[in-house]
Amino acid sequence: MIFEPKWKALIAHTNAPIFTPQQCQDIINAAHQQKSEEAKVGSKEGKQGNYNTKMRITTISWIPFTVLPDMYKIIERSMLQVNGNHFGYEGMGITELAQFTEYPKGGFYDWHMDAEVNCRFEPPVRKISMTILLSDPSEFVGGDLEFMTEGNKPPQLLQGQAIFFCSLIRHRVAKVKKGIRRSLVMWFGGPPFK
Repeated sequence: MIFEPKWKALIAHTNAPIFTPQQCQDIINAAHQQKSEEAKVGSKEGKQGNYNTKMRITTISWIPFTVLPDMYKIIERSMLQVNGNHFGYEGMGITELAQFTEYPKGGFYDWHMDAEVNCRFEPPVRKISMTILLSDPSEFVGGDLEFMTEGNKPPQLLQGQAIFFCSLIRHRVAKVKKGIRRSLVMWFGGPPFK
C-alpha cells in the first residue's frame, strides 16, 4: 500500500504576506489600467463561457507580464516554495496571466473547480490555484474563500498574503456583505498527472 508523505497538503498559505500594502495598491492601480469585464463562467469546446449572475458576480481584468514583471517573479518564487513544501507536483510554472478580481457588495462566486476534470483543453494541466488578498480585511465584510473540504473555511488572509490550493478542490467566494473585496488569482500548470 502506498501512502502520501506526511508533509503533503492540498491547501497551504504563506506564513506572512508576500506583498506590502503599498505593493497591493500598486497591483490594484495596474489592474485598473487594464480593460475590465464582467466575469463569465464555464466554457465549451474551448469557447468563452457565459454570464450567469446566479453563479458569479464579479469584475475581472488581466495583468500582462510586461506591466508588473517583479510581481510575477515574487509569485512564482512563492509558488515553487509552497509546491516543494506541500504539493510536490513536477514541472510547475506560470502558464496563465494573473486575474485581478473585484467583488462588490453582493458579489460572489459559487462552488466550482479551476481544473477541467477531463483535461480536454490542456496541457499544461492546471494543478495549483492561488489567491492573494489585495484589500485590507477591514475594507469588506463577507467574501470568505471557502473550500468543500472538512473545516472548509481557512483562516482569514492578511492583506498581501497568498493561499495556494489544488485546482481540483471545489471552492467558492461567499457573498460580500459590505465594501469591495479585491484579490489576485493565478493558476499554475505542469505535465499531466502520473
